[in-house]
Amino acid sequence: MSTVPTDTDGKIANLRNISDPLPVCGLVIPGQCSGHGAFFSNPTLRNFEPRIGFAWDPLKNGRLAVRGGIGLFDVLPLPYQFILLTTQAAPYFQYTQIKSSDPTPSNCADKTTTLTFPVVDPCLINPNKLRSTYVESNPKRSYVTQWNLNVQYQLTPTIAAMVAYVGSRGVHQPFRVDEANLNIPVKTSAGYLWPQVDASGNEVNGPNAGNPPNPINPNFSSIRGMFYQGRSYYDAMETQVAKRLSHGFQLQGTFTWGKSIDTSSATLAGDAFGNSISSLNWFDTKLTRAPSDYNVGRTFVLNGTWELPVRKSLTGPAAWAANGWELGVIFTASDGVPFTPTWGTGGDPAGTLSGDDFAFPNRLNTPGCHSLTNPGNPSNYIKTQCFTIPTAPNLAFWTANCDKFTPTATAENLQCYNLRGNSGRNILKGPGITNLDFSVFKNNQIKRISETFNIQFRMEIFNILNHANFGPPGVGDGNTDIFNSAGVSQSPFDPAGKPTGNIAGVLVRTTTPERQIQFAVKIVF
Repeated sequence: MSTVPTDTDGKIANLRNISDPLPVCGLVIPGQCSGHGAFFSNPTLRNFEPRIGFAWDPLKNGRLAVRGGIGLFDVLPLPYQFILLTTQAAPYFQYTQIKSSDPTPSNCADKTTTLTFPVVDPCLINPNKLRSTYVESNPKRSYVTQWNLNVQYQLTPTIAAMVAYVGSRGVHQPFRVDEANLNIPVKTSAGYLWPQVDASGNEVNGPNAGNPPNPINPNFSSIRGMFYQGRSYYDAMETQVAKRLSHGFQLQGTFTWGKSIDTSSATLAGDAFGNSISSLNWFDTKLTRAPSDYNVGRTFVLNGTWELPVRKSLTGPAAWAANGWELGVIFTASDGVPFTPTWGTGGDPAGTLSGDDFAFPNRLNTPGCHSLTNPGNPSNYIKTQCFTIPTAPNLAFWTANCDKFTPTATAENLQCYNLRGNSGRNILKGPGITNLDFSVFKNNQIKRISETFNIQFRMEIFNILNHANFGPPGVGDGNTDIFNSAGVSQSPFDPAGKPTGNIAGVLVRTTTPERQIQFAVKIVF
């Protein structure tokens, strides 16, 4: 079990419901807290973690071993999950957020510009629109079930092989978003649809028709959220062949083929990884179920060392120069991690009213779009021609529901900005990694000091082939945006193949360093 986090000064606040006008506080401030209470109820008081395993020698000769096990492991709500939530919430921390969709305050009516970065006119800052925190008040128990089955066989006295299946399932996992305060869309036959607005920015129909749309809680500019509704799934085959040291030589090779799926990969912050979407659509986790941000499908690693034979016929300096050498190698090859195509990041083209908006384009199934990337092409990695602005299914749907950013509608042009695209999370896969490290060691054993005393000179060459391993396009770099907020293509090349100066799908970062050589001395007693 674990305890619920507290603060020695009582400065901890949490919205009991995400739409509440005021939070429940540890230290009540009149007018800014609805009352006193614990951060959340404790879901860990009845944790029970049974585990069972077995080992079997079916041949009864020690050469074949079958092992397996299954166990339950709790994911405790420890303080790391709440550091960025508890320390940045009103009324003890004042943070405001100005959105492009916010109406201009009356005392700013004479301003010609409402928002200019990095200078913001003080009249735009509304002290009544601060940031709050929402952590699910009555979370359910969060746990992971893990299991494995493996078979190991001794092929020779020095060579053993193993094959295994491992799996896990997680329920009620942390689902962390940097912004939970948005306008909840309506589910239609064409997908989720945000409110349609007119040229003045007011909703066209529904109970709020004629008024500007509001996020789920208009009392706060931003709400950071933690929902215990995430799920995770992992299945993998693992193989290994290992040769123990004999005749100065040892070798080991491993191969893993697996898949990790979840509804969110975030705990501490929404963008826990460089390819993460920091505020996923928490209102429907079916939309976010996809390969994990850290999923790597296939990984092969080969490592070995070779102690060069000793030349006993040599003596003196020649023996020292010729003996004691050791070579090592580590080769790694793996698939890349997934990432998400977006559009209009930061411009809120879909009208979500989120301060951390991410719009999703539509994926096309036209010829050439079965694969959505151009492997080996860092200047045009994403096939941007395989995506489009979300499109209404027919003219009647477009007329009744869609923001009319297009001047006229035709059968080929039914762009619907406020419709969530169908491309989804992590549907693209970044470049893989290939890396070779090499090492040379010179052992100098001084037995006059002790039997094990050794002064080892080491030279290690990392990425000896100087191979550039590119990382996936990063959300923060802006090169996952297929279109800008106005719907203009951000493709790095136009249809004629000429450079446009845009960066959509351009790979700008590497995940492994360039070739590096390291020298060292290691003393073994």
